[in-house]
Amino acid sequence: MRRSIFMYLFLFAALWIVFQYVNASKSFDRQQDKIERLEVELAEVNDSLASIDLNAGRYFKLTGNENAYDYFERFGVEVGGLESRIETALVSKNSTSGNPLIPYENATGVFQINKVEVLNHKWVIADFSDGKRWGELILLYDVDKDGSISFETLQSVIYP
Repeated sequence: MRRSIFMYLFLFAALWIVFQYVNASKSFDRQQDKIERLEVELAEVNDSLASIDLNAGRYFKLTGNENAYDYFERFGVEVGGLESRIETALVSKNSTSGNPLIPYENATGVFQINKVEVLNHKWVIADFSDGKRWGELILLYDVDKDGSISFETLQSVIYP
């Protein structure tokens, strides 16, 4: 009697192990198929994203603006690298006491320009912050023949 109980227990355990193995392998195959399908979809999405020009939606820009290039050529200003020179000139005005182009005083810190976007041959939009509050500026800029850049704040806004 004892012998037959062990034999039935062994058979039951063997059947249980076979059942678990088959179930796990089917589940594994389903997961692999799902992974392969999602990888194909991801590759398709990446291909479609690679074909999108991120600057195509940006209408106001200096790069490729023929009217702005003509303006600078009339005054003998070199256009190559002008955007980076403008950005550097604006950010270099940041100091420990703030930026003189930002018309706001702050009791807790100093406002400094973080990000600059050149819109065309005359205007720049800039983002400024003190780490807690932030705002934006529209600046008028002028480039002299010697390459010096001057700025004038036209409008500014600070967010609460």
